[in-house]
Amino acid sequence: MPVQRLFSFLGWPVTAGLLIAVLLLLLFPDLRQNSDTAPTSPSDISGNWGPVSYSDAVNKAAPSVVNIYTTKLVKRRYRYSDHPLYRHLFNNANTPQQVRMQSTLGSGVIVSKDGHILTNNHVISGADEIIVLLHDGRETAATLVGTDPDNDIAVLKIELENLTAITMGEPVKAQVGDVVLAIGNPFGVGQSVSLGIISATGRYGLRTNNEYENYIQTDAAINPGNSGGALIDARGNLLGISTAVLDETDSSAGISFAIPADSAMKSLEQIVQHGSVVRGWLGLDANQLSPEGMKRYGTAGIIVMAVLEDSPADRANLKPGDIITHINNQSVADARQGLFLVADITPGSEVNLRVVREGETLELVAIAGVRPSARTRT
Repeated sequence: MPVQRLFSFLGWPVTAGLLIAVLLLLLFPDLRQNSDTAPTSPSDISGNWGPVSYSDAVNKAAPSVVNIYTTKLVKRRYRYSDHPLYRHLFNNANTPQQVRMQSTLGSGVIVSKDGHILTNNHVISGADEIIVLLHDGRETAATLVGTDPDNDIAVLKIELENLTAITMGEPVKAQVGDVVLAIGNPFGVGQSVSLGIISATGRYGLRTNNEYENYIQTDAAINPGNSGGALIDARGNLLGISTAVLDETDSSAGISFAIPADSAMKSLEQIVQHGSVVRGWLGLDANQLSPEGMKRYGTAGIIVMAVLEDSPADRANLKPGDIITHINNQSVADARQGLFLVADITPGSEVNLRVVREGETLELVAIAGVRPSARTRT
């Protein structure tokens, strides 16, 4: 029959083609295009593939993120107790004042197996009791080791065994566009995870309580209760401590901020060793040179606006109008950079300053003092 003859005629060529195709796939596996081989975790990412799930990163970091509950006693005022006509009666009454408990919530990150936890200072500020709820359901009271209000960091300590410390990432290598996840306890609903990217690094000038603003900005949702929680990379490593949102309603609007993990750990190390954070200080006010100023003076740097009497800068003979170009042989581009450079210097150490004064380059040496806290500085 014609149809049978057609199949008989095509049979050998089709069979030979299939055999050749199989042989090519065996010899050249890169030719395979099978969606089933797509990587399922960030560690498998290669080429243009993206991860199907971030569950590996979350499972790695989540056991290190805790919920924090704080309580404090608040004296309750009677109605009319502040009224001018009745204040005298209430002030001289024998009736005891009513006291109520006020509770707040936040998050924290276990950073050592011996029980040290990083959180925000504003989460535990003024607390009479701090309770920590672990990912595995255990609950315990926490001790406040110390705080760094200028960096909005607090260090807690819990006495439990089998703790999972988070793996540290490298915030200095973080880039805009990197995927990040925020883990915390938003609105007290329980541990939750939100996804976003790094929107910017080195953010400052936000007028927060953090004097050493150097935020990682992200669009990952950070809501009330997330403060003190973890901002992790796509592999589950800690990049930052979630701390603030840029929204007057205190809810996430796609602009959130985290303190870089390396900065938070510097605060922790000093608090654990010394009970507080000690930063270097020179005692001067300086501004960045404008483009016109750089043309005028022929150099980049920061110009000294004022020198505090009997401060380390004063004793080093630094004068208003001097232009600081280098601190310990590191060029200074702006006043904020100079603040960070000096803050990292151990008090009592020498600080080498390269200064331009009236066109002449001078080498001055100051002895770093102890920077007063922003809460006590005038």
